[in-house]
Amino acid sequence: MEQLEVLTHRKKKSATRLTRNSKIIKTIIAAIQEKKGEDIVSLDLRKINEAVADFFIICEASNQPQVRAISDNVMDKVRERCDEKPYQHEGARNLHWVLIDYVNVVVHVMLTENRKFYRLEEMWSDASVQNHND
Repeated sequence: MEQLEVLTHRKKKSATRLTRNSKIIKTIIAAIQEKKGEDIVSLDLRKINEAVADFFIICEASNQPQVRAISDNVMDKVRERCDEKPYQHEGARNLHWVLIDYVNVVVHVMLTENRKFYRLEEMWSDASVQNHND
C-alpha cells in the first residue's frame, strides 16, 4: 500500500502534457513487452481532476524475478531513449508491486495476485483504458 501513498505526496507537472503517442509512453510499453509483461493497459487519467498523473501504465508478472526484470528494463529504456529518471521508485525490495513514478506517467508492475487484489483499473474506472497486448 506504500506505493499508493507515494502518489499523494507529490505534485503533477502541468507544463508537459502527455498523449498516448508520447515517446515516454511508447518506450515504457515496449520495455514491458520486451520482458514479457502480461495484461498491459494504459489508463488515460487526463480528464479526471483528482488524478495524480496523466497516465497509469499497468502490467503484471507471474513471479518476482520477472517483476524486477520488467521494472529494471523500463527504467533503463526510459533513461536511454527519453533521458528521464524516475521521480520516485517504490517496491523494489519486496517485488510484489513496483511503482515507477515519472510524474505525468506512473508505471505499476505487479504480481498477478496483487493486481487482482488492488484492482487499480476499477479504482480509476472513469479513465479511458487501452490494451497493449501483442
